[in-house]
Amino acid sequence: MISLTLPPCEIKTRTSGGRTLIYDFLRRRYVTLTPEEWVRQHFTHFLVNHREFPAALLANEVSLTVGGVQRRCDSVLYHHMGGMPRVIVEYKAPTVPITQQVFQQIYAYNSVLRASYLMVSNGVKHYCCHVDYERHEVCYLPDIPHYAAL
Repeated sequence: MISLTLPPCEIKTRTSGGRTLIYDFLRRRYVTLTPEEWVRQHFTHFLVNHREFPAALLANEVSLTVGGVQRRCDSVLYHHMGGMPRVIVEYKAPTVPITQQVFQQIYAYNSVLRASYLMVSNGVKHYCCHVDYERHEVCYLPDIPHYAAL
């Protein structure tokens, strides 16, 4: 797989039926290894191990309906009280550039979930913004914040 700009982490893989699978520690099962899944696993390890996000509050592949169409949000961090979404993360393969279209995708998800933070990563470049609903502003942060700073 392609080298990422994320700290190294322990990744478990195996082969089954001619496919390579990667262990998703949040879903507690092996899933097909794709370039996007490679990024998801590294980024979620980064959030838990280096930004101290509680793994118990993170979920991968969260279903939602946007404009009457069933979609899946790549990762969601929930509030510890009430279970409302706090952070949405969208992943792309390392070869996929982060464009305005990627941000429009995560904004569409957020029109339903109304999270306070949006993150986008292709494993090489990472972006985070804070949504201030009272001021109707989006502020891009210089780095991925620690959980305590959210």
